Amino acid sequence: MLRAAVVIGAALVALLPAAASAHLERPVHTPAGTGHVPPYREAGAFELVCPRESGSFAQAVAGYPAELRQRDLDLFAQCPARGHESIQAAIDAAPDGGRVLILPGVYREPGSLGPASDECLNLRSLKVTNRGYKVLTHDQQRQCPHLQNLVAIIDRRDLQVEGLGAKPADVLVDVAYQKLDGIRADRADGVYLRNLMVAHTLDNAFYVIETDGYVLDRAIGAWNDSYGMLTFATDHGLYTDCEAYGNGDSGLYPGGTADINRDRGFTVPRYAVEIRNCRSHHNAIGYSGTGGDSVWVHDSEFDHNTTGVTMDSLFPDHPGLPQNHALIEHNRIHANNQDYYGGVRSGLCAQGAATWPAGTVCPTVGVPIGTGIMVAGGHHDLFRDNWIYDNHRAAAKLVWAPGFAINDFRWERQWDINNDVQFRHNTLGAAPDGTSLPNGMALDWDQQGAGICFDGAGWQVPAVPGCDSPTPAWQRYSFNPEAVLYNIYCGGYDRRLASVPTGCDWFTAPPAPGGPRPTWLIAEAALLITLLAGWVWLRRRRALRPRH
Repeated sequence: MLRAAVVIGAALVALLPAAASAHLERPVHTPAGTGHVPPYREAGAFELVCPRESGSFAQAVAGYPAELRQRDLDLFAQCPARGHESIQAAIDAAPDGGRVLILPGVYREPGSLGPASDECLNLRSLKVTNRGYKVLTHDQQRQCPHLQNLVAIIDRRDLQVEGLGAKPADVLVDVAYQKLDGIRADRADGVYLRNLMVAHTLDNAFYVIETDGYVLDRAIGAWNDSYGMLTFATDHGLYTDCEAYGNGDSGLYPGGTADINRDRGFTVPRYAVEIRNCRSHHNAIGYSGTGGDSVWVHDSEFDHNTTGVTMDSLFPDHPGLPQNHALIEHNRIHANNQDYYGGVRSGLCAQGAATWPAGTVCPTVGVPIGTGIMVAGGHHDLFRDNWIYDNHRAAAKLVWAPGFAINDFRWERQWDINNDVQFRHNTLGAAPDGTSLPNGMALDWDQQGAGICFDGAGWQVPAVPGCDSPTPAWQRYSFNPEAVLYNIYCGGYDRRLASVPTGCDWFTAPPAPGGPRPTWLIAEAALLITLLAGWVWLRRRRALRPRH
């Protein structure tokens, strides 16, 4: 019976709803946490980056406020003597602790686009992503920095890279779908990226990895096949006043963050990553993070995505699983009803990003249309004082994330995920100005998890537990089997195969929660219950067997 349960579990791994399944990375080491969030520096030595076309520069600065226009004109006058024509050249010339200043213009970095050497083309990789890209080690990234990256900041310290426009889009790094990543900061403690836009990558606009101390300040990540801003295995991070849109996975993704609060309750001394005053819209997901531990997201807006905010424990080899200790407060999470799956069904998304019409978003993930918040495995996550409205499916969806989803078949790991998740004093169905904009329903929940609770109006109390009497410990072993199997079935989305599960209301707009579900779910649910009960019985029998 145990063997049968494991086989069934393994077969279901690929079908689980995977809020971040598109991201595959090398084995990483989370920073020791001895760093700090770097401050913005207005003075000090700098390298200057100048646009190739003087006419476009003059046109850009013509409408600037007088002081800003004069500053940029004075710097532009220095270009013949000291200017670099590429961002990468300036980064390479700058010392650690230096600054790189970029004048308004469009930067395509032709020096990074030359033919790769045979040595780089033939690098051996231990992993390949589901889209066929090699996963490189840190040493390989350093050896071949432009095999996958347009701009690379590798093994540097305290480097500040700043656009000098009136707004972030005035300094545009246009990757033209020729590289996976726009700007990659790899083991670059203290990096500060400010006031610039990166667009049209095959994967990520901004990518910060294995870095202790970084800031993404007034940055825009737009029209990328996967992520607008992806940070992975980091600590002491700050996203501030940023924007992300048009991304096939999530706009903002702090994944595998430093797991500094694992053994604590809801009161913690600090968070590993802070996200504030950002807007993420018109993506598959506004915010997500597999293993997004100790992340504080506040005073931001997640709107017009397919799903607004997700956090999950559904991808193996991410540090810090199960995901824990996210604080999501004072945000607007609304109108997340975008249906981007038509391009998958029609075959458009299979044609390659460079051929897509402007405005195309091709989801790399399968998430339910019309959902404000989706939690697929988490501990001590707290959602409080948010405005959650006009999400046509549900304000919140909670999904069981058993351990076998991350190839962990230990019995105890099947039940230690999706516990102690609290929703406190959120405003449902109304905008901050009081305008009534109802959600389709308040809660879509498979009834699994201990310590789950909902305080405040709108959660259909007493049908759901309040925070004065959260779900008891035994409920981690209890769930609605039909809902669990339905979520597994709907999680069978695969963009590569143009596979959108039929008969699943995740992928219909407007969705139809509570509608008819495949009849085989009842039989499958009964089988699952039988297998799990048999597993428990067998383990108990073995535990009680006398040892000689």
